[in-house]
Amino acid sequence: MTCYTEGIKVLAPVKWRSLDGLVGVFWDAEGQSGAKGYYLSPDPRIVIFFSDVSPFIQMTNREGGMAAHARPMTRAVYVPAGVPLWTSFTSSHRFSHLDLHLHKDRMLRFLSPSVGMSCALSALRRPVEIQDVGAIETLAGLLVDEVSTPTKHAVYAESLVGSIVSGLLDISDHGTELPNGRLTQAQLNKLIMHVNTRSDGRLSVAEMAETVGLSESWFANVFKQTTGKTPLQWQLARRIDLAQKLLVESQLSITDIAAQLGFSDQAHLTKAFRQIVGGTPAAWRRMQQFD
Repeated sequence: MTCYTEGIKVLAPVKWRSLDGLVGVFWDAEGQSGAKGYYLSPDPRIVIFFSDVSPFIQMTNREGGMAAHARPMTRAVYVPAGVPLWTSFTSSHRFSHLDLHLHKDRMLRFLSPSVGMSCALSALRRPVEIQDVGAIETLAGLLVDEVSTPTKHAVYAESLVGSIVSGLLDISDHGTELPNGRLTQAQLNKLIMHVNTRSDGRLSVAEMAETVGLSESWFANVFKQTTGKTPLQWQLARRIDLAQKLLVESQLSITDIAAQLGFSDQAHLTKAFRQIVGGTPAAWRRMQQFD
């Protein structure tokens, strides 16, 4: 994130709170006439002012565009990832506002199950500037209380952020897709090849997501849509397949097979094997020898 200000003085200690994939910051400050600021981030940002600042602050998204392209700052602003913002004070003014710094993956994880990946991405790309904040100001005030003096579990503050996001972003009611994202066959093949390079058949969910070029949160969602299993359930089933192959094609003991496939001990392998195959590794091996 790149951010600088000039001529803006903080009047009280800044209040902030880090939550799941986001940070809330409450400012009480004063800008002098001619004060200015610049902000650019790879992640989205929401700014909510608790008073009308439009007569005092101008904004633009064009470098050097304050003279020709400036517009009044509104009560609530959503700045998409990668969009620069320049501000300038036309006269001195004291103000307070809530900043929400939001990780893009966190926003997608919140929106996509309800509106679909395509609609969520479209909403995140569209800037929003509104003057009539309505209930958003009430939600922001409740969130400031939790940022300043936490009294409840973090899920309460996170739910307030979710309501602010839902109320502020431009989310279309038309053409909303179902959350039916799926891995392509090429992605699935690439993942299988990567898993096969590991002697124990194990990858973390983060490694699996990186292999197919998706965020961890979205990968977990589309993987289950594709396979009907969570990544770890799928991976365990493949390790049991490897165990069956070794039971038939090698003379390794069950203890050695458990160690080779990354199970903590023979009992761990036996429990997982029974859960998926329906019997113990020893019993299954004996059955194959009689077939």
